[in-house]
Amino acid sequence: MQRTMRALADTTRRTILNLLKDGPVSAGDIAAHFDISGPAVSRHLSVLKDADLIRDRREGKYILYELNASVLDEALLWLAGLRGEKRP
Repeated sequence: MQRTMRALADTTRRTILNLLKDGPVSAGDIAAHFDISGPAVSRHLSVLKDADLIRDRREGKYILYELNASVLDEALLWLAGLRGEKRP
């Protein structure tokens, strides 16, 4: 949970997750949305992967990134518990 919260704390990483909500996106397409260096985008992707919030797969010469919704679901359940909500 610590890695998940650390990854979600950054605006750029939350934006990346938003970009991935509709399906897989290549690293180049992700980088095109930001005014930061390629290595900086790569670092953000690495943090998200380490937190298991995203997965990657190679398709030809491209690396596609996609959400790992199960980890997000786990975080939401934990947050709901803090609010005193019962688990379904």
